[in-house]
Amino acid sequence: MIKKFFILLFIGSSTLIYAQDKLPNVTLTNMSQEDVNLQDVANSDDPVIISLWATWCVPCLKELDAISEVYEDWQDETNVKLIAISVDDSRTVKRVKPLINGKGWDYEILLDTNNDVKRALGAATVPLTLLVKNGEIVYRHSGYTPGAENELYDHVQEYSN
Repeated sequence: MIKKFFILLFIGSSTLIYAQDKLPNVTLTNMSQEDVNLQDVANSDDPVIISLWATWCVPCLKELDAISEVYEDWQDETNVKLIAISVDDSRTVKRVKPLINGKGWDYEILLDTNNDVKRALGAATVPLTLLVKNGEIVYRHSGYTPGAENELYDHVQEYSN
C-alpha cells in the first residue's frame, strides 16, 4: 500500500514538473477581441518572452517599460518576440487598452481575464516572465528589480538562433 502511494506521488509530482516546462494550451483574446491560442503564437524557433502582468501591478509596468526601451534592439539582434499577457480581471480589464496606448508598447497584448494561464503556470504573483523556445519554457523569473531585463536578455541571446 505504501509503495503504491509513493509511486502515485512520484507520477503526480513529475507530471506537475513536466506541465510547467510547457506552455498551457489556452485560448486568450487579443486587443481586437479575436481568439488566440497561446501555444500557437509562442511556438517558434526564435525565443519568445511571455510576460504576465496587470495594470495595477507597479513592478509589472516598470519591467515592461524597461524592456520597451531596448526591445527594438533585442528584436534586431535576436529576433525575439514579446507577448504581454494581462491578468486583469473583468473589473480592471477596461484599463488595459488606454494604458498600452499611452505607453506605446510594441508588444502583442493578450488578455487572460479568467487567469487560465496564471493558474496553469502556478503563478502566485505577477510579474512572471517566461522565455519560451519551440513551445518549451526555458527560463522563468518572478518579480522585477531594475536591471532584471539585462539577465533576461542574456537568456534571450543564449536561446537565439
